[in-house]
Amino acid sequence: MGAFMKTALLVDGGYIRACATKIKKTYDNQLIDDFCNSCFVKEEYLFRILYYDSPQYKGTVNKPVSGDPTNFSSSDKWLRDLAKLERFAVRRGTLGFRGWRPRSTPIKGKAMKDEDFSPIFEQKGVDMRIGLDIATFSERQSAERIIVVSGDTDMIPAMKQARKSGIEVGLVQLPKPAYELHDTLKAHADFVRHIKWP
Repeated sequence: MGAFMKTALLVDGGYIRACATKIKKTYDNQLIDDFCNSCFVKEEYLFRILYYDSPQYKGTVNKPVSGDPTNFSSSDKWLRDLAKLERFAVRRGTLGFRGWRPRSTPIKGKAMKDEDFSPIFEQKGVDMRIGLDIATFSERQSAERIIVVSGDTDMIPAMKQARKSGIEVGLVQLPKPAYELHDTLKAHADFVRHIKWP
């Protein structure tokens, strides 16, 4: 490989989906593929893209006012298709239903309806899987550089371990109005790479 650095990209799907939603970009596999490939520079050898996300919630719950059952149905085909792309590996978390929240501030005296509430979903397991993979890279020295696409400070212990083991750790910053990376997160990275949307 010569001067090329063996590089892995670790992408928190929920994070880039939230950033894409802010600028009303269609979040699909083409956008994910284009975005991931735009994160590399010419002196890097793309070893692997690890994409972390959860399939949409699937199950039956009771509506908040009437108590009637409602069904959430979804397909994970997009994740299976993503895993087939060149050098992609998909790590799945889980999505749990956590209740309902009002769509707007309730008005006193107004009778509430089911339509006045939106579901609350919580993603689990993604941060842990990213941290475990960083730890594995650190232990096996299977990459020289790791680039992390996430705004979560839970990554910091794993990032510190990777740097101690001699691996360069970079972060990706998307342009505004995307979320600004926390200073604490940037303090534990070797560099921040500013990327434009493809």
